[in-house]
Amino acid sequence: MEKILASIPLYLTILSTVCGGITTALVGGLAIWTFRDIRSRSRDILAQILATLLVLLIPVIGLVVYLMLRPRETLAEAYERSLEQEALLQAIEEPEVCPGCGQRVKSDYLFCPACHTQLKVACPSCGRPLRMTWSLCPYCGTSVTPQVQEGPAPEPSAAAD
Repeated sequence: MEKILASIPLYLTILSTVCGGITTALVGGLAIWTFRDIRSRSRDILAQILATLLVLLIPVIGLVVYLMLRPRETLAEAYERSLEQEALLQAIEEPEVCPGCGQRVKSDYLFCPACHTQLKVACPSCGRPLRMTWSLCPYCGTSVTPQVQEGPAPEPSAAAD
């Protein structure tokens, strides 16, 4: 019995060393995870340092506080969201395309520079570009005759004999 009582301090020392090592590893892991997480969510170096120190100094409570206060989305998610919004805005604007060749054209072009299709006509009164189907110039109010939109000039084909 005396032998068992004499070996208790040795066992307690080993147990406390193992528990201390595990605790240190867990706190270190939490600090590293916190630093990586806040770095993916914020570019502010001060916020990164403070969040990491909070978790290092007050391990469990600091982690809970960090999880409550951290930004909701990562920088990559914010960037993707802004790209989606920009794509939606571009889709709403609907850029004009040539009906003949499908090339993008500016709204004030009268002819397609790629295939020479007539896109619009000039108002006889003010000279502003009008769509071919309009019967009234929205800029000056002049009545115009709507026209059928023509495609590109047909290629001359060789007649087969």
